[in-house]
Amino acid sequence: MSKIFNILSDFVNLFYPDICLACGDKLLKNESVICTKCIYNLPKTNFHLEKINPVSQLFWGRVNIENATSYYFYHKGSKFQKLIHRLKYSGNKEVGFELGKHFGSVLITSELYKNIDAIIPVPLHPKREKKRGYNQSYWIALGINEIFKVEIDTKTLYRSIATETQTKKSRFERWENVDSIFKTRDNTTLKNKHVLLVDDVLTTGATLEACANSILETENAKVSIATLAVAR
Repeated sequence: MSKIFNILSDFVNLFYPDICLACGDKLLKNESVICTKCIYNLPKTNFHLEKINPVSQLFWGRVNIENATSYYFYHKGSKFQKLIHRLKYSGNKEVGFELGKHFGSVLITSELYKNIDAIIPVPLHPKREKKRGYNQSYWIALGINEIFKVEIDTKTLYRSIATETQTKKSRFERWENVDSIFKTRDNTTLKNKHVLLVDDVLTTGATLEACANSILETENAKVSIATLAVAR
């Protein structure tokens, strides 16, 4: 049966080949969503190996987190920007899952991230999530959790207000836009837990700061931050 399926699959791929969502080349049988060449060439930061790095320093004096890292550098016009746009605006949630898996496989090798108890994706407001069809940060978290195998908590932290998009706002406007909009439903759920807070692209850190502050209201909770990319 599997042999027949493989033959049919090969026949379909002659006319509708699976292509890399970064470069457009045809994917090989062992590749998924993004080709091996593009994965290898995406600009990685290696910040997960350093306690003090440009991402963690962004939060100094703002919120008391344990660690912070981003896997890739993000800049306009790059293949990575194309992937992020496909993830956020073109319905390709599998991009988040696939890149999340690669992120998780390196993140777990770092001593800084080995004692994670739960993963929390930055929540969207229900109206925006319904419009998009999914939360891209959740799909990144799913990919990371393919490696970590811990609880993904999508219930405790929530966005109480549907704010405007952050895309064209200044640093202060971003902070003002998200200040106090994230809440926790149950202050006991995260008690004594080390939470990994996950998002797609880090720019000013305003959203993550607001999320972390809400989580840290829980007794003895700890927060580390992991984003798929950081904007240069």
